[in-house]
Amino acid sequence: MKRAADGCSERRRLRRGFTLLELLLAMALAATVLIGLNTFVFSMGELWGRGGDVRLFDRHVRACSRFLEDELRRAALPPAFTGEGAAVTLREVRGRQGGSEPLLTFLLPGGSRLLTWPERPLPEVVASLAWRPEEGLLLLWHSLYEERFASEAPREAVLSPLVTGLAYAYYDEELERWETADRLRMGPTGELLVPQRLRLTFTYKNIVRDALVTLPRGGAALPAY
Repeated sequence: MKRAADGCSERRRLRRGFTLLELLLAMALAATVLIGLNTFVFSMGELWGRGGDVRLFDRHVRACSRFLEDELRRAALPPAFTGEGAAVTLREVRGRQGGSEPLLTFLLPGGSRLLTWPERPLPEVVASLAWRPEEGLLLLWHSLYEERFASEAPREAVLSPLVTGLAYAYYDEELERWETADRLRMGPTGELLVPQRLRLTFTYKNIVRDALVTLPRGGAALPAY
């Protein structure tokens, strides 16, 4: 009987639930865990926020170089490229400030999503790649169907104001190595040579990133425009 009474007493004690001391200890433990989790979450958010501009800069570098590579690849496919001459050539292009300079030039039959037309978009867009220290990487463009194509300077679109350098990479087959120059290289007969790659230098604050853009292969003939 005593054992049965002790069992009943134990069951009654368990049914009464936790004591006040046990509840206080549980609340204190839960509060400690929550404070620790909040501290961890806020510290991780602070660290993530500190590197946010760096991640955005890296994304910009990838997006800009990928966009340029995609546009050049489009210029090397039909109907832009018919197999004659070269997809990317060097052409003297006149700037809005007067004067001209040899620029890498290619044809975009359907234009580009980056180009903003003042009126109805026209096909057969001739685009040239330019770099200016004060402006960054630019795309100079106009359509072959424009009445003043030959007399007016092309329009300009900024691809990236963060490009602080443009270099040209040539592959030396005799030495079997790449050579990079700040200027276009001249051939044995004095003609300018189209490089195989472009090296773009992006700068944001004290962060510098380099990106290589491969030019599509083709012949060496100049376009007939």
